[in-house]
Amino acid sequence: MNLTEFNQSDRCEHFSCPERSVSPAVYILLYVCSAAVVLLTVCGNLLVIISVFHFKQLHTPTNMLVLSLAVSDFLIGTLVMPPVLIWTIESCWIFGRGFCVIFLLIGGFLMNVSIYNIALISVDRYLALSNPFLYTNKISRRTMCIEVYSNWCVSLTYNTALYYFNGLFTGSVMCPGECFLILNEIWTLIDLVNSFIFPFSVIIILYTLVFVIAKKHATAIRELNNHTRPKTQKITTHSMKSERKAAKVLGILVAVFLVCILPYFIYSLLGDVIELHVETFLKILIVVYLNSTINPFIYALFYPWFRRCIKLIITLQVCQTESSLINVLS
Repeated sequence: MNLTEFNQSDRCEHFSCPERSVSPAVYILLYVCSAAVVLLTVCGNLLVIISVFHFKQLHTPTNMLVLSLAVSDFLIGTLVMPPVLIWTIESCWIFGRGFCVIFLLIGGFLMNVSIYNIALISVDRYLALSNPFLYTNKISRRTMCIEVYSNWCVSLTYNTALYYFNGLFTGSVMCPGECFLILNEIWTLIDLVNSFIFPFSVIIILYTLVFVIAKKHATAIRELNNHTRPKTQKITTHSMKSERKAAKVLGILVAVFLVCILPYFIYSLLGDVIELHVETFLKILIVVYLNSTINPFIYALFYPWFRRCIKLIITLQVCQTESSLINVLS
């Protein structure tokens, strides 16, 4: 949630508030569409959160990462998307400096959490496919909860330090209608490595390895299917298929995330080369946060268990006694 540094003397000129040039009908339509996007984001991720929390069958290590991602997406939908969408429609930050500080801190924190949630999902799928027996024995739900908790704590600490040492809490100059933090050169480099180079390298490398391993598993399954095999081999084959399917779905999740967030980092990196337009940056920021809207639709499209959970939640069957024991995976 920062822009590449540019000439300090030109800041107010760049971020002056233009007069609204759209008709009242278009203006109202923009707000209605924005409200719909926020509602979809909040409700979709709330369904994921309730599903994983409520149904005991879904209390798996991998789903703890899915839950963490859904929580961060839910908070983005409730706390970050509304101000960004209003800012875009009004072409001006209208909430004042105090709320801007809170907005920057929460937005940067949740973006960092989401990036490392995706990185942890990549690590989880690689371990599950590369060494399934070790994964089953060593990676428990408790272990994954500790990793998720650590991710949130480290991200909060990092973003607080990032903004503190760049003057967000000590009266950094902001022009009317502006809500940006300008990082110094050292912190720009640190943030680039921490928020982009390191996690994205992990994601790309591990998912490349996951793809290679999945192809090997597919070949092994085909060979097993050509021979009569005992029950233990059938169980192994079923397990391999399940892990490959999980890797495929979560791979789609990761790919969509990369498509949504890459323009943000590319634009930030090129801030010194190309002319900086706040309208363009806000549109790119909206694309980043739209990933939080898309994720629940990915679950609904590829996970039959999520569709069953939605039906049970909407029909209020989750309120029945022992509903948490309902089999949603069959």
